[in-house]
Amino acid sequence: MKILVTGSAGHLGEALMRTLRARRIDAVGVDVLDSPFTDIVGSIADRGVVDHAMRGVTAVLNAATLHKPHVATHSRQAFVDTNVTGTLNLLEAAAVNRVDAFVYTSTTSSFGDALTPPRGAPAAWITEDVIPIPKNIYGVTKVAAEDLCQLFHRNQKLPCLVLRTSRFFPEGDDVPTMRDGWDDDNLKVNELLYRRVDVEDVVSAHLCALEKAAALGFARFIVSATSPFARADAAALGLDAPRVLEHRVPEFASIYSARGWKMLPTLDRVYVNDRARAQLGWRPQYDFRRALAAIAAGADWRSPLAREVGSKGYHRAAAASA
Repeated sequence: MKILVTGSAGHLGEALMRTLRARRIDAVGVDVLDSPFTDIVGSIADRGVVDHAMRGVTAVLNAATLHKPHVATHSRQAFVDTNVTGTLNLLEAAAVNRVDAFVYTSTTSSFGDALTPPRGAPAAWITEDVIPIPKNIYGVTKVAAEDLCQLFHRNQKLPCLVLRTSRFFPEGDDVPTMRDGWDDDNLKVNELLYRRVDVEDVVSAHLCALEKAAALGFARFIVSATSPFARADAAALGLDAPRVLEHRVPEFASIYSARGWKMLPTLDRVYVNDRARAQLGWRPQYDFRRALAAIAAGADWRSPLAREVGSKGYHRAAAASA
């Protein structure tokens, strides 16, 4: 097996490369940025780069992307070039080379306006059946790339699985009021309840997808930490999230109080990972309860892999992670 990892200098790309190398799996990393995990420096928007990178490859993990924070710094055309044209180049080369599996890293941000119910309304219960309503060029291009994956499965019989990952980056929140109003660890642990996932669990989901792609053919999956909430909690979460959490995870109150932390007053959505766990055999480890136990023990709530990859930022180059 030889695996191509795109975006190898980014958060997920590096995490994938670290894991594959540790398991002695032959992997080649491609990115526009040079790094210890990048074997080929170049853009997936360049078909020549893609054809070179694809030689001898039996599976593709396409993690290269322009992210939501790039909306403020990059043109809409740059998003199309990397997220759409780049994915098309990879799919065409993968079909020609008859790879065994193609895994596309998408995003829960693609759901867009489906994630924002009116204030006081029930939290949106987000499963794969929710129809995306993209609200920026990032979401539009990620959905377009997902559809390309579906098209290549339909017409070229290429096994393609799409993983819509929730937040796993360690940088501060991109919303100033959230970034400035909360302790960073407090906010991120809160997010494990409904919209965050540890990068080590994202990596394990990708490896599960490689194993299941041939059998499943095409499917989309939400990859987010397992939430302690049930669908019946949605209405109350939109009104008083701390009260619901006290019911579901009673020990949180004393642990938070000891650190001077606070729970978000309401939640607007909950990402549901049931389908990924059932169909991929994925077993995420880093959820809210595990984070609480780590905090109570005075330990780091993040995975070892997340700590190793660390923070990268998003704007080191004009076409970062392309």
